[in-house]
Amino acid sequence: QVQLVESGGGLVQAGGSLRLSCAASGRTFSSYYLAWCRQAPGKDREFVAAIRWGGGIYADSVKGRFTISRDNAKNTVYLQMNSLKPEDTAVYYCAADQRVSDRPSQYNYWGQGTQVTVSS
Repeated sequence: QVQLVESGGGLVQAGGSLRLSCAASGRTFSSYYLAWCRQAPGKDREFVAAIRWGGGIYADSVKGRFTISRDNAKNTVYLQMNSLKPEDTAVYYCAADQRVSDRPSQYNYWGQGTQVTVSS
């Protein structure tokens, strides 16, 4: 069982940066893939990035701008978001599962979400 709590969202101008954090509980944190997904108003939830060990995997829309990382000692996963665009506006969710996927429906554990708003 994994519980996830996101933080770090907010309002930023286009071109700016934000870092999201997701604190996880559970003694087997390091064995899970951790992912970030997002959902904009009126749109389906979409995959953003995922990581287990080593480097992350990314959606094409965020490659080169976003970086996912994790600190297993702190049971925390981060999403550094640079060069933000208005189309990045969404609720960002942290998710976990023991298998990696670029399909949000495959993740079994979810946080409550944090709002990111990018103004033009």
